[in-house]
Amino acid sequence: MGDRLSIHSIQSPASKLHYDETRTGLAETKPMKHYDWQGYNCAYDRIDPPTGEPSGSPLLLIHPIGVGLSRWFWTRFINAWHESGQRNVIYNPDLLGCGESDLPRVAYHPDDWGQQLQKLVTDIIQEPVVIVTQGALFPVALSCAELFPEQVKAIALSGPPAWRLMTNPTQPQQQNVAWNLFDTPLGAAFYQYARRRKFLASFSERQLFGDPADIDDNWLDRLQADSAKAATRHAVFAFLSGFWRQDYQAAIESLTCPTLAVFGKQASSVTKGYSESAEKRLAEYLEHLPHGEGCLISGRNVLPYEATDAFVNVVRPFVDALT
Repeated sequence: MGDRLSIHSIQSPASKLHYDETRTGLAETKPMKHYDWQGYNCAYDRIDPPTGEPSGSPLLLIHPIGVGLSRWFWTRFINAWHESGQRNVIYNPDLLGCGESDLPRVAYHPDDWGQQLQKLVTDIIQEPVVIVTQGALFPVALSCAELFPEQVKAIALSGPPAWRLMTNPTQPQQQNVAWNLFDTPLGAAFYQYARRRKFLASFSERQLFGDPADIDDNWLDRLQADSAKAATRHAVFAFLSGFWRQDYQAAIESLTCPTLAVFGKQASSVTKGYSESAEKRLAEYLEHLPHGEGCLISGRNVLPYEATDAFVNVVRPFVDALT
């Protein structure tokens, strides 16, 4: 990252994330942990099963990037996973620029987050993991598979982007122009506008949820709370600038680990003027994933939150079948 911007890290206050949102909160959440990567403070939670000894491969969760999004996104999934009887240890990090990790002013690329997670897996977890990733953070999982392939046992994808978006990059000049526009006082003002409750509710209904009734107070409260730190805008603006938009076809076709692609039956693209059926989106992935399988479940674009039990029910047998 050093050749993109010269910055100083920002220390985040210690806190504890409570895993009890609309679930029974059975999982044992230890106090938030930290590790250092390139001088930055990186936060994560380790969640053990509520009873018995841990078993199976650890899960490594990768949260989406967006206004107010961080590791809390996985709360419902974590509780439902352990309530279902699974005893995997779960590692739930805040990506740099989000949540309780440092919030440097950086034009983040997927490889930056991949390297952050490489340190977590190789130095702390120290055994192969099953990566579970949301939406357009699939490129971060691909980066992990390239950086430390022996430590990536499998990948489960929740609503990855349309195949067209994963194989048609935006031009670097276009990305840099967008970043430079966002990285201004005007961009800072836009972020304050985008974190208004009315805007968040409207965007969630238009782009994310299949049923508006699932956009609850918890969702909106957390988005507003986690976007209160103005510096969280940098990760969001890097994402909106399209630094993640590259041609990943070769990387996807080179995956050596089992990969599960799960789409909501109402899956849609945020890109204006472009639409495709969930069936077509799934078929395109299965055509290119060398060890892929997939399915459709209820929901739209944020399955671990809006269709938690259905998502857990399809990921469980995939994880259980790993040897």
